Amino acid sequence: MITSIKGTLISATPLHAIVELNGFGYEVNIPLTSAEKLPAAGSEVRLHTHVIYREDAQTLYGFATIADRDFFRLMIDHVTGIGPKSALGIMSRLSVESLESAIRSGDIGLLAKCPGIGKKTAERLVVELKSKVELPSGGAKNSPQVTAGSIATPASAHRDAISALVALGYKAPDADAAIRQAALALGAGASTESLIKKALS
Repeated sequence: MITSIKGTLISATPLHAIVELNGFGYEVNIPLTSAEKLPAAGSEVRLHTHVIYREDAQTLYGFATIADRDFFRLMIDHVTGIGPKSALGIMSRLSVESLESAIRSGDIGLLAKCPGIGKKTAERLVVELKSKVELPSGGAKNSPQVTAGSIATPASAHRDAISALVALGYKAPDADAAIRQAALALGAGASTESLIKKALS
C-alpha cells in the first residue's frame, strides 16, 4: 500500500495534482481542501495517499494531512453509497473539522448540501460514523503533518471561528471556506479571534 508520495509538484487543479518522483509523473486525485494547501508548482510536496486498485485502473488519492486521508477512508469503508468520488466531493465542500462537527451534532441539512449527497446519504453518514468520530481532544489529532504550505490550526479554533461566522449570517459552507483561507494566511496556531478577523477583513 502506498501511504504517501513526496516529490516535485508539477501542476495542480482544484481536484488533481501531478507529482513527479524519480522521473515518473503521478496523477493524484485531491479534494479542494487539500488543493488549497499545495505549494507553488516546482516546489517539493508530500501528500498522504490512498490507492484503489481495480481490474482496469489504479487510482491514487492524496490529502494534505493524515487526518484528511483517514476521514476519506472512514467514509468509503463504512458508509453505504459513498464511493471515492462522492467522498472527494464531500471533502471539497467542507473541512474535516466541519464534517466531524456536523456528524456529531447530527446536522443532516449541512451534510446534504455537499455535492452528490442527498438527505438519505447524509443520514447514513451520521448514523454510520457518529460512533467513529472522535470527540475533540485539545488538538492532538491535528498535529502538523504535511506538505509545504500546509497548516495545523487547532480544530477547536477552526470550529469556533466557523460557528461565529455562521452566527453572523454566513452559510456554513461559506464560513468554512473563509476560515480555511484565513488559516492558510495566518499559519499554524492561529487563535479563534484572529481567524475571524482575517476572514472578515
